[in-house]
Amino acid sequence: DIIPQPLLDQYLSMTDPARAQTVDTEIAKHCAYSLPGVALTLGRQNWHCLKDTYETLASDVQWKVRRTLAFSIHELAVILGDQLTAADLVPIFNGFLKDLDEVRIGVLKHLYDFLKLLHADKRREYLYQLQEFVVTDNSRNWRFRYELAEQLILILELYNPNDVYDYLRHIALTLCSDKVSEVRWISFKLVVAILQKFYANSANTLGLNFINELIVRFRHCSKWVGRQAFAFICQVGMFFLCFCVYV
Repeated sequence: DIIPQPLLDQYLSMTDPARAQTVDTEIAKHCAYSLPGVALTLGRQNWHCLKDTYETLASDVQWKVRRTLAFSIHELAVILGDQLTAADLVPIFNGFLKDLDEVRIGVLKHLYDFLKLLHADKRREYLYQLQEFVVTDNSRNWRFRYELAEQLILILELYNPNDVYDYLRHIALTLCSDKVSEVRWISFKLVVAILQKFYANSANTLGLNFINELIVRFRHCSKWVGRQAFAFICQVGMFFLCFCVYV
């Protein structure tokens, strides 16, 4: 009683392969693009009407269709709520994480928006997978790694200092040594954000350990680019200078 049933049936039939040949070769992509709006109109109580269609689109052979869904999965999660997201969207999300870079970038650009909607225990499971974003199909795709650093700055608030130290710290250090200067620069901001996280949560020991690691890895690096990285980290986080002077 929200929208006419014939109209809904017409929309659901857009995933029919026969229609791609007779109507529009990109009809499935149009269907994927409109799905969040249709879901919002129907409401989460009627998600069962769209669930099968969504799963069909998520496994479409065209990466452009899957990419479209990947870019909007965080919006759909808001519409559906935490329970339906955990049951129906998380498996799709996990599939996108292992997809082509053209699809993964859609997940990555809104990684924080999606993870913050999950329960803490489910969210913690992704700590083990964040490292996978450092590796791309094409190593020259530096914007992928840049986006990862930007997202990690936001994601820091979702995890406790110990998790940040055990998992996200390693990613930050790797990105700080990236071959592309733009990636290194945003990574320096990530490093400073991690230090701020430690000291804001009174995790002083973790902060000092991280600082010592930065000194060994960059301040005393045999290559000038490493020592330059240390100087830039100091520039980004002025509070960090006191530790540099002390050392």
